[in-house]
Amino acid sequence: MNAATETPARRAVLDAAADLLREVGADGLTTRAIADAAGVQAPTLYRLFGDKDGLVDALAEHVMAAYVAAKTERAADEEDEDPVVALRDAWRAHVDFGLANPALYALLGRRQGSERSPGTLTGIEVLRRRVGRVAAAGRLRVDEERAVWMVHAAGHGTVLALLGVPPDERDPGLPDAMYDALAAALLRSAPVVEDATPQAVAVTMAAVLPDLDGLSAAERALMAEWLGRVTRVP
Repeated sequence: MNAATETPARRAVLDAAADLLREVGADGLTTRAIADAAGVQAPTLYRLFGDKDGLVDALAEHVMAAYVAAKTERAADEEDEDPVVALRDAWRAHVDFGLANPALYALLGRRQGSERSPGTLTGIEVLRRRVGRVAAAGRLRVDEERAVWMVHAAGHGTVLALLGVPPDERDPGLPDAMYDALAAALLRSAPVVEDATPQAVAVTMAAVLPDLDGLSAAERALMAEWLGRVTRVP
């Protein structure tokens, strides 16, 4: 449910739950506590959200909405920027957001597999577009999809590692060091045209395949399959 269709009752519950999350953390986010904070009966929560998982998803979306909207806007403004620089800036913004919202991160960390929150999935799609721009520029060493999940996993892990120690004991240089290690594995120092290995060319070709003219849908699908095989070779 988006902001345009959100009801006052639903908004009131989410606002109360967000306040409770900030005050007591994810461990105190029980259905009863949320109902008490919102001044409603528990059946109202189930009517509005279906179950606690539905409420958790809605809360994550509620808290992350402004952040994801800002990410999307920044990504749209990056079209003329160096995609490698834009990717590093996005990494820093993600780490800063995670450290500023530890309770939300703990909450999201409880969701497994396909149960990632809508806000998280939207953020991954923004990341996918950023990585796609890097691939199209001929700067990726690995296939595009693997790069997306490497950046996502490393960023998430970095935030969780920092949140796992008291603020005054955190290594402030860890995010940059982690990104540098990640970039060494993911990124080429120059576009593929300057050092054209077959796999690097295939990664770039896969990135620009949707924009190639003169191919039927079947031909495009077949080429995507071939390029996928090449780019996934260890």
